[in-house]
Amino acid sequence: MRLFLAVNFDDATKHRILAVQQRLREAAQGEFSRPENLHLTLAFLGEVPEQKAAAVRRAMDRTGAVPLGLTFDQIGSFHRDGGDIWWIGLAQNPALLRLQQELCGNLIAEGFRLEERRFSPHITLARRVRLQQEVDRGAILGAPFDTSVDTVSLMRSERLSGVLTYTEQYSVRAGREAP
Repeated sequence: MRLFLAVNFDDATKHRILAVQQRLREAAQGEFSRPENLHLTLAFLGEVPEQKAAAVRRAMDRTGAVPLGLTFDQIGSFHRDGGDIWWIGLAQNPALLRLQQELCGNLIAEGFRLEERRFSPHITLARRVRLQQEVDRGAILGAPFDTSVDTVSLMRSERLSGVLTYTEQYSVRAGREAP
């Protein structure tokens, strides 16, 4: 199973993100993220044998979840030869960073090897982007906006009938007692 840990968003937040994505779509060609796939990755695990899923759940339970206020305040891109990855990013958030670091520490304690790159909280809007014109990133973002989240989810990534699909396998909600 291909797994990752993420924060998913409510419909109102997805609607705001999709408005940003639509402004990008008007200026670019690319493979745009499906609304149901919009998420904030906290840790990417890659291929995990089914029998190790219990270890992921233990790490999540030990971490728990906390209510977080998040602010979307920037648009950026990662350069790639086949077309760039465009994303909407979050304002610095010490509570989010602590949550992500604690979660990763608990996963490592369970024997998982994680990517070593620095955590850069963002939501992918599109891949393989080719701009059709010069863009004003501030205009694509519009006004910064806020949301609240309180759940960390274990997600499975797979192609179903050729469509990249993310399915929640387990979640930990704030307020639930961690063992």
